[in-house]
Amino acid sequence: MAFGADELRVLRRALAIALHPSAVQDEDIRDCLRLADSVDEAVREGERLRAFLLADLDRYRDALPGSLPGYTELLQDALAAGYQPGPDDLAALRALRSDPVCEALLERCRRIAERSVRARLAGRAVAAPDRRGRLLTLVGGGAAGGDGSADPRPGTPARPAPAPERPVPKPSEVFPPRRRPEPPAEERRAG
Repeated sequence: MAFGADELRVLRRALAIALHPSAVQDEDIRDCLRLADSVDEAVREGERLRAFLLADLDRYRDALPGSLPGYTELLQDALAAGYQPGPDDLAALRALRSDPVCEALLERCRRIAERSVRARLAGRAVAAPDRRGRLLTLVGGGAAGGDGSADPRPGTPARPAPAPERPVPKPSEVFPPRRRPEPPAEERRAG
């Protein structure tokens, strides 16, 4: 994301306000809110572009082998943007292994997938796009992170405690015992 000269000026003023909150003017607050809206819109646009790229990648993968050049180009772009290749990508590249570009992409995707699995097994989160909440400016030096780690604001109700887990029912509670069908009355008398 690139900032223009005016946006950098507003960002510099926002940082100065954060360091010295006593010198806040209404115009500075409006500029900061406009910058926050612009950043939020850029993030939303980036997410829309990513969703479009992934949908396009799926369409090209479904049309393989006829769409090989387009698929390999889109996959390379997606990998450069942080895409984690899935089983469908690996299977498609394995099927097209005779192509040298596909062979190289297969090795690259295998390495990325292996790193991803190792990171999950180690208990670390795999790198994902930053999902932050709305940018807030709090006068007075207070800070609220987008991750919800800051103390709640006064007057804000606390989050309710999670509901207790329900016990897992026994099979006999879910499936009542079957009763044997009674023989007809005629068979009972004869026997």
